[in-house]
Amino acid sequence: MDLKQANVLITGGSEGIGLGLASRFLAAGSNVIITGRNAEKLEKAAQKLSGLRTYTNDISNAEQREVLAKYIRGNMPELNILINNAGIQRRVSLASDKASWQERQVEIDTLLSGPVHLNDLLIPLILSNNKQGIIINVTSGGAYIPQVFAPVYSACKAALHSYTMTLRHALANTNCRVVELIPPAVQTSLAGQGSTHGAPLDEFCDEVFPMLTKNGITEVGFGATKALIPELSGQKVEDIFKNSVPRFPVETY
Repeated sequence: MDLKQANVLITGGSEGIGLGLASRFLAAGSNVIITGRNAEKLEKAAQKLSGLRTYTNDISNAEQREVLAKYIRGNMPELNILINNAGIQRRVSLASDKASWQERQVEIDTLLSGPVHLNDLLIPLILSNNKQGIIINVTSGGAYIPQVFAPVYSACKAALHSYTMTLRHALANTNCRVVELIPPAVQTSLAGQGSTHGAPLDEFCDEVFPMLTKNGITEVGFGATKALIPELSGQKVEDIFKNSVPRFPVETY
C-alpha cells in the first residue's frame, strides 16, 4: 500500500497508541484525522504533529457515530484506513463494582458498540473508493486471557476479537483487509495517569506500524501477544472457524 495516498481515520487518537500510530502515518505521507472526546487534548495533539486533523467526537454515543460518519463522508471521502482504537478501561472487581449502569454502559459502547457501528457506517465508503483498504480493530491480550481487574474491558475485547474474525470473512472478496491489533500492556493513560507499567509506547508503535499495512498480515501483536495461536481441543481456532464457514453460508460484501 502506498501510504502517501492513504486517508486514515483513528478513533481515540489524542494520546497513547492512537496518537503514536497517527504520527507514523503522517511521517509516511498519509492524510490523518483523529477523534476523541477531549477537545483540549486534540488541540495539543494537533500542535504536536504538523498536518494532523482533529474532530471532537464521543464514539460511545450512537448519534455522534452517525455525525462522525457524515463528517468523514464530507471531509475525507477517499477514506481507506479506519483504526478503531478508542478505549476506556474500568479497573474494578465484579464483586465491588457499585457504579451506575450508565457508567458501565459507556465502557461497553466505547469498546464494542462503537467499532461495530462505525464499521457498518464507513465500510460502504471505503469500498466505493476501489482501492486497497484496511480496517484495524484494536483488541487486547485481555481478549484471549481475561484480566480479572478489568472484567468488562476484557469481555468487550473478546467480543471484538470474535467480531473481527467474522468481519474478515465478510470482506474477504473485496479490496478491504481486516487486521486485529493486539497490544499487551503498553505505557499509556489507559491504566491511569502516570502509569509506568507495560511496554514503552514508541517501541510498541515502531514495531507494529509496518506490519499493519503489510499484505497477508491479519493479526499484529507485540511481546506476549505476538504470534498468538489460540487452540481448542488441539486444533487452531482459526482453522476451526474456516472449516465451519461453509456449513453456515451468509451474504458477504
